[in-house]
Amino acid sequence: MGISIIKAGLLSTVQDLGRWGFQRQGVPVSGAMDRLALRLGNVLLGNDESAAAIECTWTGPSIRFDQDQLISITGANLLPKLNGKEIAMWKPIYVPKDAVLSFGKADSEGCRAYICFYGGLDVPHVLGSCATYLSGKMGGLNGQALVKGDQISFLKAFESVSSTFNWSMDSSLYPNLASRKIRILAGPHTARLEKDSLLDLFKQSFEISNSSDRMGYRLKSKMLHLKDKRELLSSGVCFGTIQLPADGQPIILMADHGTTGGYPIIGQVASIDIPLLAQLKPGEHIQFEEIDLRAAQQLLLEQEQQINRLRQGVRLKYES
Repeated sequence: MGISIIKAGLLSTVQDLGRWGFQRQGVPVSGAMDRLALRLGNVLLGNDESAAAIECTWTGPSIRFDQDQLISITGANLLPKLNGKEIAMWKPIYVPKDAVLSFGKADSEGCRAYICFYGGLDVPHVLGSCATYLSGKMGGLNGQALVKGDQISFLKAFESVSSTFNWSMDSSLYPNLASRKIRILAGPHTARLEKDSLLDLFKQSFEISNSSDRMGYRLKSKMLHLKDKRELLSSGVCFGTIQLPADGQPIILMADHGTTGGYPIIGQVASIDIPLLAQLKPGEHIQFEEIDLRAAQQLLLEQEQQINRLRQGVRLKYES
């Protein structure tokens, strides 16, 4: 007993925090695009942070619950409703048996929401992860996006004397999705940019093109030029790596990126801003802002401390 998919939405997939440890074999980490939203959603339910959830893109699914359950919805506001009535995000929500969870379209900010379930979803682990990797047809439910008629069981049933939760998460833990500033660190080949192109990297805005997806965001802007055109050996890449192909239009690698790349690396998105980046839509513009490694690490440390405080607070709520 769990959920049944009535309508799949534009792109709904089962995701967790990714498939780690297999990049040397060419298997991408994949996982949630906005890992912070997924983590926070699971923390709100007292779950392991990596518990499998549903990632919804632009237009969410319609889901019937075949048994009582506790959920949380985080990330972008896709206007969630329970039996046609709007419900709050960023808090535990009790869902009774036979209720239908539905969504509208993304509001002005963000495009990905996460539905987390008490205890997580019961889907097979492939190489240690439930994450759906669409190109490799692995993980999730049959290695593909959810479709009408799919059924997924819960790992745990929610049993409690109370179904009312009058508390929610402090919104300051999550980035302001209205921001278009993306902080980046210098890459190993940043110094190879021509002087004017180096200035343009931080001065001009970049449009996210329509050819962007979970593998990478292709950007449109004034061309960036390198001082020389020498070939490079392929090297390891990660989520947020900014590559510069021969056409002079940068690519930011996203959750389903390959494990190596041969294009010059002109920057790396700071981990603190990857959730914001993951919520941006084609047609929107961003601007890069330089940050040094120490400052980026400090911001990430402060965020982790905040998450730890939330985790402790949630534990006390459930214990009481």
